Amino acid sequence: MSNFSEKIRDLRKRKGVSQAAIAEYLGITKQAYSLYETGKREPDFETLLQLAKYFDTDADSLLTGSDTARVSDTRLKFALFGDAEIDDEVLDDVKRLAKLHLELRRSKEQEEKK
Repeated sequence: MSNFSEKIRDLRKRKGVSQAAIAEYLGITKQAYSLYETGKREPDFETLLQLAKYFDTDADSLLTGSDTARVSDTRLKFALFGDAEIDDEVLDDVKRLAKLHLELRRSKEQEEKK
């Protein structure tokens, strides 16, 4: 089974919706959607984008199976700084610091497992 099929199945279950409900949203049959979750069929590009929107994620996350949620830069700026005017350079610095913090946390967790 592919990362994609596992990811959409997990997201659907977390959201607590049926295959039929998602199929209706996409305008396809339940059987067609079921084939996505079993890995026997892949959606076209437009359907992939609709799925990403439905699950409030991005296509990259669906395709790679990554649990890392992506947030638009605009939403991230607002979440961090409110209405303050922040340029892209400052935002890039914040992103680099967040990645560094995550790497340090993972490293620490690995050390604690030893």
